[in-house]
Amino acid sequence: MNINEIITVFFTLFAVIDMLGSIPILVSLKEKIPDINPTKVTLASAALMIGFLYVGDYFLKYLCIDIKSFALAGSIVMFILALEMVLGVDIFRTDPNTPSGSIVPVAFPIIAGSGTLTTILSLKAIYDKSTILMGILPNILLIFIVLKSTGFIERKIGKAGMITIRKFFGVILLAIAVKLFKGNV
Repeated sequence: MNINEIITVFFTLFAVIDMLGSIPILVSLKEKIPDINPTKVTLASAALMIGFLYVGDYFLKYLCIDIKSFALAGSIVMFILALEMVLGVDIFRTDPNTPSGSIVPVAFPIIAGSGTLTTILSLKAIYDKSTILMGILPNILLIFIVLKSTGFIERKIGKAGMITIRKFFGVILLAIAVKLFKGNV
């Protein structure tokens, strides 16, 4: 294993996952899903990323889904989440009795979404699986740290600051969703 390749994979996934940019989204979702479990979300995200590393391309082929269609579906979910953030409407509803509320939409598609999973598949064309795995693992640790810190960050920024940041990042997420949609249509 080459340390430079691991670092490259780490930073590639770090940029795509964008946990720091997801903080306003996570805080916004905490209002609707108050019991987001950082451990559960981190483990689900890890399972999705590592599972996709080893069987993702086979899984999509088995379902007769190409990568572009997968990315397109993820962009639609991201678009809806972004609209909620910008417009202050409630489109995504969770059943309060459903324990998966912290898995969907947090683990998928926000953290281990179509962009992340497609990137993992793309990295397989360049790097071996062990190098990609070594790039995924520190990202998983960062996911956990950010998820555990959202309450602290929210308190430091304040309600007005969070509303401003949520709307700003909602527009950014909207632009990313449109770009992802446009690139895969």
